[in-house]
Amino acid sequence: MASNRRDAIARQDWSALIEKIRAQTPARLLSGRAGAAYRTTTQLELREAHASARDAVRCELDLERHLGAAFVKQWNLFEVSTQAADKDDYLLRPDRGRHFTDESRSAILQRCPGGKDVQIVIGDGLSIAAVSAQVPGLVPLLCEAAQDRGWTFGQVFAIRYCRVGILNEIGELLGPKVVVLLIGERPGLATAESLSAYLAYEPRKSHTDAHRNLISNIHARGVPVAQASIRILHLAEQMRNRKTSGYHLREELPNAGAPS
Repeated sequence: MASNRRDAIARQDWSALIEKIRAQTPARLLSGRAGAAYRTTTQLELREAHASARDAVRCELDLERHLGAAFVKQWNLFEVSTQAADKDDYLLRPDRGRHFTDESRSAILQRCPGGKDVQIVIGDGLSIAAVSAQVPGLVPLLCEAAQDRGWTFGQVFAIRYCRVGILNEIGELLGPKVVVLLIGERPGLATAESLSAYLAYEPRKSHTDAHRNLISNIHARGVPVAQASIRILHLAEQMRNRKTSGYHLREELPNAGAPS
């Protein structure tokens, strides 16, 4: 009797420990097995996640469908494109996703005032699902926080077939102090809704990844939108104060001394 009771308590303790571990990460930990294979439910979940990841990559950006007609109207959002001809070209030729077409450059110069303190840009990247899930909540928070600081805020626009290196051309065209590129991350089997924010201070043609900073994993079980907006604006403030970005700058969280 005593031995059975101890075993039951041990099983309860182990189950509680597993749940605590799983609550800390969307990764599939301690999911168990059937013989040498995954359990059927685990295998089906993996296939579903893989299909969602493929859909997120292959999907084509549609502003009103993915961001909402009200959001597009509120921000007077418009779309431009890089030199990638289509999705296949974009995936096979990353270099073409780093440069605008001539028509896109003209549209940006015509519709976006230059010299702003912060320029927000939306890039489809490798996950339309991430853009759809995170951008509508994040952009208003960034705009409000920038205005509270007395910063000027550029006209937001979206880029089809976008790679991170497009930051350099945005800097050359519009001359903002800080560019923030919100772009869909490469989806994994944990989530297809993870967004990244790449920041650069006065980006120029000669700049590389070493001149940029990144806040990644912006999604419900990673960095929530509200927390991401605080980190993005605080990092932008550091860039403005120190007049640099990239490897010269280390993100200093505003509440670094507070308990997590």
